[in-house]
Amino acid sequence: MGNKIARRFFISGDVQGVGFRFFAQRAAARHQVVGFVKNLEDGRVEALAEGPAQSVEAFRNELATGPRFSSVGYLEELHLEPSGRYSSFRIEQ
Repeated sequence: MGNKIARRFFISGDVQGVGFRFFAQRAAARHQVVGFVKNLEDGRVEALAEGPAQSVEAFRNELATGPRFSSVGYLEELHLEPSGRYSSFRIEQ
């Protein structure tokens, strides 16, 4: 299964108002990662994912593509230490 890792992603482009957070929540369920996703006031979307390295990488790849009506311009990835604080993946307001 691999070691658990944590990543924080900042996604910019046409990513708000296109179902990106719901897309991220479904992708997280598929890849069995925990954390959150939320819209930021500056128009970006922030996501935090914790889980096995292979699962987080697969989740990242889906974020880089985005849902059908989105247009991902840039995905910034920050490496974090897993906190173990999350038991599910949720959409935050």
